[in-house]
Amino acid sequence: MSFRFQKRIKLSKGFGINISKSGITPSYRTKKGSLSSKGYSIRTGIPGLSYRKTFSKSSKSGCMVLILVITSIPIIILLIKI
Repeated sequence: MSFRFQKRIKLSKGFGINISKSGITPSYRTKKGSLSSKGYSIRTGIPGLSYRKTFSKSSKSGCMVLILVITSIPIIILLIKI
């Protein structure tokens, strides 16, 4: 059995920082899934039964996750102001 440490610090609605043994990573969570610098996951299901699929960031993806996060920040800011 190995030692495991994981802590999430909530910054605002959906945005947070994950702290674990492997490092610190920013992330964004929604009802349908989450997006972070290490990849993304999708959650779906019905009450009492759920399914989660995690997609790791491949070495060929470059900085696609970073581009998605940067382009979504202005949209989120506009939605918050409305």
